[in-house]
Amino acid sequence: MEPTTAPAKPQFSEAAKAEIARICKQYPEERRKSALLPVLHIAQAEFGGWVSPEVQDLVAEVLGLAPIEVYEVSTFYTMFNLKPVGKHVLEICRTGPCMLRGSDELTAHLERITGAKVGGAPSEDGLFTLKEVECLAACGFAPIVQVREKYYEQLDTQEAVDAMLLELRNQVHRPALPWEENGLPNALANN
Repeated sequence: MEPTTAPAKPQFSEAAKAEIARICKQYPEERRKSALLPVLHIAQAEFGGWVSPEVQDLVAEVLGLAPIEVYEVSTFYTMFNLKPVGKHVLEICRTGPCMLRGSDELTAHLERITGAKVGGAPSEDGLFTLKEVECLAACGFAPIVQVREKYYEQLDTQEAVDAMLLELRNQVHRPALPWEENGLPNALANN
């Protein structure tokens, strides 16, 4: 039988470690758990847009928490992806005003043209993940999709949807994150 080696344990980049240390200094030592949300955001950005159980364990270790404390938070908030995602996560608003303006049709159209399915695997090309979300607080511009910090509004025409997808397809890489003064973390350099 061939000897097997365990997969390498995930590690934060030096820049991410420095940012985590900066965040943790904002809280008293006995309140370190308060840094959990921002550290999970850093972890998600560092490790391909999702937080695997191994990455959640790393977060627990860094913050001195029990792993279950991290799992409770990461599974509660929909902003944390618990399985691999595409380069662009399209968060489609599914609440009343967007539904009245065609978000169901938009979702079906995005599934057809990207090949991704809501709640399923990313598109075959690895570019898109579709996710339905609650109100994005832009009802006057419905239907709406959020990708990272950007809103794509009034996506009720083929032209508007095509323009959004073209813009996303033409992005060479995702935007640099605030703690990445010297470029992208190693795990994301080619994403």
